[in-house]
Amino acid sequence: DVQLVESGGGSVQAGGSLRLSCVGSGFTYSSFYMAWFRQAPGKEREGVAAIDTAGSATYTYAAQGRFTISRDNAKNTLYLQMNDLRVEDTGVYYCAADAVNLQLARWYSYWGQGTQVTVS
Repeated sequence: DVQLVESGGGSVQAGGSLRLSCVGSGFTYSSFYMAWFRQAPGKEREGVAAIDTAGSATYTYAAQGRFTISRDNAKNTLYLQMNDLRVEDTGVYYCAADAVNLQLARWYSYWGQGTQVTVS
C-alpha cells in the first residue's frame, strides 16, 4: 500500500522557519511527482509547491521566495523548507503523490495525513 507520512509541523512565531518532511513507501518514489498542499480552517485545500521527477519546482505566488520544495530519492523523502512564516501560513500541510505530473492541481491520487503548522 502507498503511504505518505508527514512530520515537522509545529507552532512558530511570525518570521520563523520550519522544515516539513514526508516519507513515502509502497511505490517507486523516484518515478512519482510530489507536492505540498495546505488547508486553513474554513478554507479549501490549496497547493503550495510541487516538484517533478527531475527536481524542477513550481510554487504558488504566496510561497515563491519563502518556501523551498526538495526531494531526496535515496531516502524516499520530500521536504518543504518554510522561511519568513506568516500568520496566514497557518494550516494543515499535506504531501501528495501521483504518477502523473499534476503540478498544483488537486487531483493527486495519494495523500498523507497532514501535519499542523501554526504561526502566531
